[in-house]
Amino acid sequence: MNMFYTYVIKSLAEDYYYKGHCHDIEKRLKQHNAGLTKSIIKYIPFKIVYFEKFDNRKSAIEREKYFKTAAGRKYMKTKLVP
Repeated sequence: MNMFYTYVIKSLAEDYYYKGHCHDIEKRLKQHNAGLTKSIIKYIPFKIVYFEKFDNRKSAIEREKYFKTAAGRKYMKTKLVP
């Protein structure tokens, strides 16, 4: 069974969080840290600070979209205790 993930990564250099979805979370983190996501290169390196698993890509995408809303950012603040 294929699993999909919605994840939040945090820059180790700046106070910056990135939300995304993928099929292989460890591979995706390596891609981010290798500079393959051009829009976030200046924030490298990253670490995974939160993720959720889903049975299908559609659910993972919906959750990622939620994380990018005001309500989703507020929810993440309750999960990401410094």
